Amino acid sequence: MNQESKLSFRNTGRIAGLLYLVVVLTGIFSLGYVPSKLIIWDNPSATFNAIKESEFLFRSGIVSGLVCYTFFLFLPLVLYKLLKPVHKTYAGYMVALAIVSVPISFVNMLNKFAVLSIINENSGQTETKEAVKQVLFYLNQYDYGNLIVQVFWGLWLFPFGYLVYKSGIIPKFFGILLMLGCISYLINFFGNSLYPNYSQLGISSIIRLPATLGEIGSCLWLLIMGAKKIY
Repeated sequence: MNQESKLSFRNTGRIAGLLYLVVVLTGIFSLGYVPSKLIIWDNPSATFNAIKESEFLFRSGIVSGLVCYTFFLFLPLVLYKLLKPVHKTYAGYMVALAIVSVPISFVNMLNKFAVLSIINENSGQTETKEAVKQVLFYLNQYDYGNLIVQVFWGLWLFPFGYLVYKSGIIPKFFGILLMLGCISYLINFFGNSLYPNYSQLGISSIIRLPATLGEIGSCLWLLIMGAKKIY
């Protein structure tokens, strides 16, 4: 293997890391930061007014989410180029499970646009009970949509983690965390689906910790170190 081939492979790893970084940052902003600032689930009226008063932040969350899903469309394709030599079939599963989540996420974002429509229809007015009720309805629908798509956000991590572990292009430890992350997502999905009060237990973020560490760790390793070609 010549030096030019090694350098090209390492740079492909850095491209994957950059794509992953965009996915992580925009995902944190749209799925974590914006809802934490605007949505108060047990106070629909306060949520309505918070979105109304900070409409630009709400819109920024929508745009950030769409950027996240767009980059997530390309990320597995670049990873496929890196990991295909390890196991082509598993690499194909990784791509398919990741990409299938993208159209679901895009369609789900229509619920947030519906919220914007309701807010704009009531611009300059005191909110009505019906408008507040509709806003909460569409926010709940968006939340349920994210719950469904989390199945695929979890499933793609298992073949990805397995390929990382077998390839050694980044530390095997991250591969283990990614595979555990798959299980973490599925536990949270079934927990939220089967038990109405599951979210109130406050354990979902703890359970998702392997996925968080695995994905952020893999992202930063690829971005800084690139991928090491050993096969």
